[in-house]
Amino acid sequence: MIASHPQRMPIASLLALATAAFVTILTEALPAGLLPRMAQGLAVSEAWVGQTVTVYAIGSLVAAIPLTAATRGVRRRPLLLVAIAGFVIANTVTTLSGSYALTMVARFLAGVSAGLLWALLAGYAARLVPEHQKGRAIAIAMVGTPLALSLGVPAGTLLGNLVGWRMCFGIMSGLALLLMLWVRVKVPDFAGQAAGKRLSLGQVFTVAGVRPVLFVVLAFVLAHNILYTYIAPFLAGAGMAARTDLVLLVFGVTSLLGIWIIGVLIDRHLRALTLASTVLFGLSALALGVAGDAPAVVYAAVVAWGLAFCGAATLFQTAIARTAGDAADMAQSMLVTAWNLAIAGGGIVGGVLLDRLGVGAFSPALLVLLIATLVAVWTARRHGFPAVWG
Repeated sequence: MIASHPQRMPIASLLALATAAFVTILTEALPAGLLPRMAQGLAVSEAWVGQTVTVYAIGSLVAAIPLTAATRGVRRRPLLLVAIAGFVIANTVTTLSGSYALTMVARFLAGVSAGLLWALLAGYAARLVPEHQKGRAIAIAMVGTPLALSLGVPAGTLLGNLVGWRMCFGIMSGLALLLMLWVRVKVPDFAGQAAGKRLSLGQVFTVAGVRPVLFVVLAFVLAHNILYTYIAPFLAGAGMAARTDLVLLVFGVTSLLGIWIIGVLIDRHLRALTLASTVLFGLSALALGVAGDAPAVVYAAVVAWGLAFCGAATLFQTAIARTAGDAADMAQSMLVTAWNLAIAGGGIVGGVLLDRLGVGAFSPALLVLLIATLVAVWTARRHGFPAVWG
């Protein structure tokens, strides 16, 4: 009799998905590090180049739900390849374009591709493994996100200064093209959802546990983006304006540690990890409010913030994938929409707070949002964030 062994994680397939996440995040964030050069190349102001990030988010926001709903019956690998191909096209156009308007169209297309890809990734990773490994598989697939933020954006900025911003987008296009080959060779295909099993958008929204998870995403990510979007003026208020790059590097490095911890423990302790991440972020916000003018406190708070935040995407995507079951892709598209609303809301709410009340208002605002998050997770003990998954 042959002894049974635990199923091996399909690392090559999961790393291909992680690379897709890396390409998605880096394509979105790269203009932030290349603003002056892009502004010069496109003959517009830096503020107008900044809108290339905004239009990307709008593309994701408006496309995620309708595209996911329209493609539920399509086989998964061809659909994933189409989403990645969108980045090949968008980044190639960005590389070659001398027109600001054409560049904005390309960025919108990239955002649309991102909306579809984000809706696919977690569900795809979950289908590659047995039930007891789903959380870890999603964590591996999501590792591209903190890598892009902590290493990709600084490296892209440095490369842009050396060889030009267009070459950076050209490299991204080439990477996406190679990724398509990797996906075709190493990532297995899955059938789309049968017509008789498809729930409507309203039915998915009313599945027990889906709404609490979406609320948690909205509140938690809104809190993060209020602080992250306006971290430079916050640090300037603490006399640390010159250390903004270092603070963001500390955030990125600790984010990698956070996602590793989540990956190890998520399959058995999702609820506890979500509660702990919320509390840790809350303590960070409190410390910044009480002693945000002390550099040592700021660095300690940023370490806690990094640990709390970057594993959160994996926690939320795993929670909604398990909660929604066969409707996971549709539920993920709602999560993508909630996430992008929170990004946009962070810019708006943070801007209003900064203009009217100053950076001192950030900590109380974050604490209100995080207390609401904590209550939502705590009360979703039966559906959404249960202690034990049935």
